[in-house]
Amino acid sequence: MLAETICSAVSAAGVGIAAVTAYRKRFLTATRIAAYSLIPVGLVLTGVVEWVAGIAFKPSVWAGFGVLGLSWLLFMTTRAVERRSGTTRAERKAARAAGRNEAVAPAASAPSLCAGAAPGPAAAKPGKKREAAAPADDFSDIEAILKKHGI
Repeated sequence: MLAETICSAVSAAGVGIAAVTAYRKRFLTATRIAAYSLIPVGLVLTGVVEWVAGIAFKPSVWAGFGVLGLSWLLFMTTRAVERRSGTTRAERKAARAAGRNEAVAPAASAPSLCAGAAPGPAAAKPGKKREAAAPADDFSDIEAILKKHGI
């Protein structure tokens, strides 16, 4: 009952302020103020205020909020421990994917495209060795940078 009275008073004050603002020829601002001031009355009429007031004074509800807070605290603690351990989710996911992917040889960086071709630069033509070696050097630089940042 008290909450409904307070909401009605706040709405009446807001409509009064909107009227003064409209009198000063600031119609857009007055419309916004009127819209905001009608929200408390709308909440009272829909029953939201009564529902919130009923929830706010029940000890079981506060116990529920305590349990939610505890679960959030435990979740954040595990995240902090996970970050300090040095392994990230992406690293563990990549390790699991590497364990499941049997098409890639253990020393290969990518799956072979042809089943009969010999792996490595020995199968490449002599003129192509320099072209194939240059991108590998570029990737090693990138890998070193990523390892330096722990990625």
